[in-house]
Amino acid sequence: MEGNQINLDSLETGTDNPAFRSEENPYEECDGPHGESKEERTGERKGRFSSYRRKVLQPASKAKQFCKAHAKVLRRIVLALLGVAYLCYFIAACYLNFQRALALVVMTAVAVFFICWSFFKKHCGAKVLLLLHPIGKCFQKLWPWLKWLLYGGLLGGLLAWLILDNAKNPEQLISFGGFCFLVLFLFACSKHHGGVSWRAVFWGLGLEFLLGLFVIRTTPGTQAFQWLGDQIQYFLGYTKAGSSFVFGNELIEEVFAFQSLPIIVFFSCVMSILYYLGVMQWLILKISWILQVSLGTTPTETLSVAGNIFVGQTEAPLLIRPYLADMTLSEIHAVMTGGFSTIAGSVMGAYISFGIDAASLIAASVMAAPCALAMSKLVYPEVEQSKFKGKASIRLSSGEEQNILEAASNGAAASVGLVANIAANLIAFLAVLEFINAALRWFGEMVDIEGLTFQVICSYVLMPVAFLMGADWADSPVVAELLGIKIFLNEFVAYQKLSTYKKNRLAGLEEWNGSQKQWISERAESITTFALCGFANLSSIGIMLGGLASMVPQRKGDLASVVLRALLTGICVSMLNACLAGLLYVPKEVGDCVKFFSYANFSSTSYTMYTCCNELFASSVLVNGTHSFTGPWTGQEQSELWLAECCGHYNRTICT
Repeated sequence: MEGNQINLDSLETGTDNPAFRSEENPYEECDGPHGESKEERTGERKGRFSSYRRKVLQPASKAKQFCKAHAKVLRRIVLALLGVAYLCYFIAACYLNFQRALALVVMTAVAVFFICWSFFKKHCGAKVLLLLHPIGKCFQKLWPWLKWLLYGGLLGGLLAWLILDNAKNPEQLISFGGFCFLVLFLFACSKHHGGVSWRAVFWGLGLEFLLGLFVIRTTPGTQAFQWLGDQIQYFLGYTKAGSSFVFGNELIEEVFAFQSLPIIVFFSCVMSILYYLGVMQWLILKISWILQVSLGTTPTETLSVAGNIFVGQTEAPLLIRPYLADMTLSEIHAVMTGGFSTIAGSVMGAYISFGIDAASLIAASVMAAPCALAMSKLVYPEVEQSKFKGKASIRLSSGEEQNILEAASNGAAASVGLVANIAANLIAFLAVLEFINAALRWFGEMVDIEGLTFQVICSYVLMPVAFLMGADWADSPVVAELLGIKIFLNEFVAYQKLSTYKKNRLAGLEEWNGSQKQWISERAESITTFALCGFANLSSIGIMLGGLASMVPQRKGDLASVVLRALLTGICVSMLNACLAGLLYVPKEVGDCVKFFSYANFSSTSYTMYTCCNELFASSVLVNGTHSFTGPWTGQEQSELWLAECCGHYNRTICT
């Protein structure tokens, strides 16, 4: 019995109850009926299966090894085939309709240029630099003398151009005076007057001026930015496909929240995809390289400011997050100024949906980058030793998404907070504004002042600033009012009100409704569009500090010490852009009004009809109860009829 007892040791080793122990296999000790053991048979089956599997997978394995060994060659073959296919497509598009394919030609030319430049830089860059080294050394020796000659020539040429260009419209020189005043004002507010890097200041302002000149004055620049603005408008129009499915057509046509805010979701989704593909990183690096080489700024601050052209004030510093802890106060000031001076691409889409000119918004955001760096170095010059000075470039991290679908989903999800923030701010700020206006009206009525509001106060306080930017004296109160709303509330509300003024003008309403101005001139609209293009408002201080402090909590004190200077600099950068817009503005000529009236439908009004009716009123003279006409209206049989139609829409003394 003792031999059959079960103990713990036997259980651990797997010994079972002897009563249930099976009989030993009679074939276990011998070769069995087939002359082999069970283990041998199992091993043989596994061996045959492995051999069979290797034979089946052998072609795939050889193909894999071949692809690895000839990866470069295969990649070149695939790229060559894609290149040939695109070339055939390109030739076909140009052959069928070259005018229609003009945009494709431009994009292809830009892509080919950068590909050739990268190839040249990789294979020939070092040799070219070696050949140009003696010339560079000679140029460095002569530069201390040449730079003053160059600066003097540029300054003389600029003054001569201003005098000749504005001879017909001398009032535009007021904008130049305002530009100089703002620069001097910022220099007076400088932290270290003796440490200003004038290279950064002059190069930044020069780049800003050249960009403005290219966009506003040259035909290719105007057409390019207008085309780009039109394409963005068409692109943002695709938002309706999603928002109409979710909210319905009636809501997106009548309710602001369902009309404009979904655009932010769509734009954020697209930007996230572009970041995943590396397009945005490439574009930001190219722009920052140009700014860094010309202005002499460090790569960290330059990269952040360049990123602000496309993303918001808290997203751009994420590009340089690993370096924020070691940046100097001047560099941090530049990062903040870049955020305050520009707007994010997502909200730009919302402003375009308001009816704000897309080309002006794009130009203002691009022009703000060099100006922000220049004015930042004027207000807070670099007096510390930067750890990043002389560093050629810094590494940009790519997104953590695994595929393009995840990138699109994350971009759309990230925009929900932004949309909710904008909606909440609009509700809060408009309600607060109405409360402030009610309180001011109550206080005003105590001393017999009627109609005292926040807008009225801003229109008086900031009216000189609006006039210095180039707005007509009659338009200055409205421009000042919008500027005050932008600074003390936010630019979203200001752009919404600007769009109302623009719609009134395009609808052909009377300029004045009693003592209330219903719209402003096209030049004032352009100036205001540039002046409002920036996040520089009091509410953005908390956003900026909160965003940066979450990245570098150990530098909260440093961030708080420079944020007010950065806010002031950002406000002035937008105003400097507005001054340039006023200086370079080209008045639009009125077309042939006689021809316009010949085909006009007088059942509705427009800005062109308003302008032509005013021209007709000015050329009409009432003599002995009959109307006579001068200028192009002389001898026109329908002039009397057109005058009656104009009098039906606009009330003038000539109509009585």
